[in-house]
Amino acid sequence: MSGDEVPPAPATAAPVPPQARPVPGARSAPLDRAERFIWLTARVLEQRRFAFHFLGGDAGPVDTALASHLNGDGGYGHALDPDVRGPLSQPLHTVYALRVLDGLGRCAGPRVERLCGHLTRVSTAEGALPVLSPGPREHPAAPYHLAQDDPPGALLTTGPVVGLLHRNRVWHAWLFRATDFCWDRIEGLRHSHPYEVRSAVDFLDGVPDRARATAAADRLGRLVRAQGLVVLDPARRREHPPARGYAPQEQLFPHDFATRPESLARGWFTAEELRRSLDFLAGRQQPDGGWPQRRRPWAPGSALERRPIATLEALLTLRAYGRLPDAGSAGSGLNRPGPVPPR
Repeated sequence: MSGDEVPPAPATAAPVPPQARPVPGARSAPLDRAERFIWLTARVLEQRRFAFHFLGGDAGPVDTALASHLNGDGGYGHALDPDVRGPLSQPLHTVYALRVLDGLGRCAGPRVERLCGHLTRVSTAEGALPVLSPGPREHPAAPYHLAQDDPPGALLTTGPVVGLLHRNRVWHAWLFRATDFCWDRIEGLRHSHPYEVRSAVDFLDGVPDRARATAAADRLGRLVRAQGLVVLDPARRREHPPARGYAPQEQLFPHDFATRPESLARGWFTAEELRRSLDFLAGRQQPDGGWPQRRRPWAPGSALERRPIATLEALLTLRAYGRLPDAGSAGSGLNRPGPVPPR
């Protein structure tokens, strides 16, 4: 890509510690409405996360709530990711757990070491994570996550896990082959779908080889635009059908890929494209204070639990770009000139 580039965040940058988080100041009506929605509908974990990120709460209660999903094998289960029910440890639960720990600045230590040991045991022959690991008995899961006796490795789960571990400077033998798997998949992508691309971005934003990550992100951004995997103008979203197998409302926008200004995916979009996307995201708040979940509903509990997660993700993205009054001095990423988008 050409033009003035946004410098990528260092791959080894540690998460923002709790004492550096913005202290709530002037409250906004959207945030007040979201808070009421969280107290009315969210699980304890999402309530604690909201208090930590937006009310100056402590990290400890979030950690305690997350630990209730921890299994004896070192993995996470018990419907931590609402789309996979039952007690068994599953890769999708690991993805969510690491995102929570990354947000707390606690993605390290013996717990993560044990988790990596679990990942070693459940990996496929190529050293990657499947979407669903087979278990001694089948538990309910969303129909778009197919259970298989011998599932293949998937970038969808392996990319975020590897990227978050690298971002937090975790080193474990499991990472070597899993990292090679992600590089091979990303650099070989010719066709993809939006959630797989998001997982690739998670990997590229955290992996230590920044030059290689930047080059891979440049090619991936061109693929995303060429294949219409992103809706660049929300006002014209009806002209862009969702990817095959996705729900009718399951379209992804620039803010879904560049969830933070420092993401490599920020360079895929012009300031105007991202501004329209963030305006659309802010306008998606519902009368009850929450944001909608876009996935195809398949179980009442899953749909109910997914909305507070979508609400937290929306608020964190809006704050990262300076779109909430309590965003502190972080400033908006919109004024950072991005590269000329690939055509």
